[in-house]
Amino acid sequence: MQEVFDFLKKCQTYYLATVDGDQPRVRPFGTVNIFEGKLYIQTGKVKDVSKQMTANPKIEICAFNGQEWIRIQAVAVEDDRVEVKESMLESYPTLQSRYSATDPNTQVLYLQDAVATIATFTGEPKIIKF
Repeated sequence: MQEVFDFLKKCQTYYLATVDGDQPRVRPFGTVNIFEGKLYIQTGKVKDVSKQMTANPKIEICAFNGQEWIRIQAVAVEDDRVEVKESMLESYPTLQSRYSATDPNTQVLYLQDAVATIATFTGEPKIIKF
């Protein structure tokens, strides 16, 4: 999981895919954090992406660092504890002007049953499960 975290942090931007009815939706994200041995992402509950993950928590993440790409399939599970929100916001101080750990809009989700594939055009893919 640490390798997946490091890959996403290095890329800074990754793309999160959800499903909206029968239509896929993809958008850029940048938040990623490890807390109590789980990989977390963050959004706001008022956003469509949050509503989509609530309706269907199966997601995919994709990022490219210029040489390798990563694809992560997972189930996004909400964790509404204040301490996990605090950890995320400490890792991303710029978000503190829009979110707080006690704000009911702040949403953090961990990736459950995750399978990450790191690949290149020339080598064998590396599979990481967490």
